[in-house]
Amino acid sequence: MSVVTAAAEELNGTSAERPLLEVRDLVQEFVTQSGMGVRRRVQAVSGVSFEIKAGETLALVGESGCGKSSLARAVLQFPRPISGSVNFRGKDLTKLNGDELRQGLLGLQVVFQDPFSSLDPRYHVEDIVAEPLVVNNVGTKEQRAERVASLLEAVGLDVEVHGRRRPRELSGGQCQRVAVARALALHPQLLICDEPVSSLDVSVQAQILNLFEQLRRDLSLSYLFITHDLSVAKHVSDRVAVMYLGKIVEIGVASELFAHPMHPYSSALLSAIPNASVAVERTRLKGDLPSAADPPSGCRFRTRCPLAQQVCADVEPPLVEMGPGHKAACHFPLDVGAAAVSSSAIPSSAN
Repeated sequence: MSVVTAAAEELNGTSAERPLLEVRDLVQEFVTQSGMGVRRRVQAVSGVSFEIKAGETLALVGESGCGKSSLARAVLQFPRPISGSVNFRGKDLTKLNGDELRQGLLGLQVVFQDPFSSLDPRYHVEDIVAEPLVVNNVGTKEQRAERVASLLEAVGLDVEVHGRRRPRELSGGQCQRVAVARALALHPQLLICDEPVSSLDVSVQAQILNLFEQLRRDLSLSYLFITHDLSVAKHVSDRVAVMYLGKIVEIGVASELFAHPMHPYSSALLSAIPNASVAVERTRLKGDLPSAADPPSGCRFRTRCPLAQQVCADVEPPLVEMGPGHKAACHFPLDVGAAAVSSSAIPSSAN
């Protein structure tokens, strides 16, 4: 029995009560060097925690540079996070090495932002999709060919028409379909989708988003769906996590968060959606995104927040329950009438 087959059997036995993916206190740092030779340590991900259940889509949203892609790579252990845990299917990936890590990552695949750069231009489509099967020694040549044809059909491509084409002979949407087919080759249970439609035309975006939703239903997939587009997040997600300068500042059920954002940053993002049907007034942020190498004290959003007070500079707000399944990290949360705000939401030093 191959490791892929064994992993697939293990997936079928995953407990419905235990989250598929549990990330706890994840920290990722990088060292940068200026033109003057000064080395600085940048914390791209700062103590992030979240979980994804089987069959669920969690959208991770935020401005460019907030750490979304760094978080995705830390989950994939590429590169390894500085600290924290990534528990996937009951195994902490941060404690695995070599073949153990490789097997632990089976069932977790990624779809990248640019379909053209993520596909080898020298390969034919059928070879690109078959590559994970070949690398993991799955099946015979004939069985792999059948699997490739089935995968291409699942993403809306015909192996007879597209199988012998190279990426340069395909449109952007077709290339992304090939990338999705390749990601599905080893029967994953979780896909990390890093801005998978941002480089596509708007009309093609809708087709790919509908494909993701169809595959979720047909294959019981879960997604960590990274996007800066709130309209996309609203379309695809069950829950939404809002990230700002390396931290999650709000997380909750998508419909609730869109209707009643409790963090000023979430409110600002939602109010920027053209013609958005959300219950928020237009919020204009002042200033630019601070440097991750020198983040503000206390609440990292305070330098741009219209509600900021001295306590926001002195005390970092914890991510706490504001209502059922709805958490926010803010000393002065919005729309408090929509949920019972715990007294622990504001530290004693703020009183």
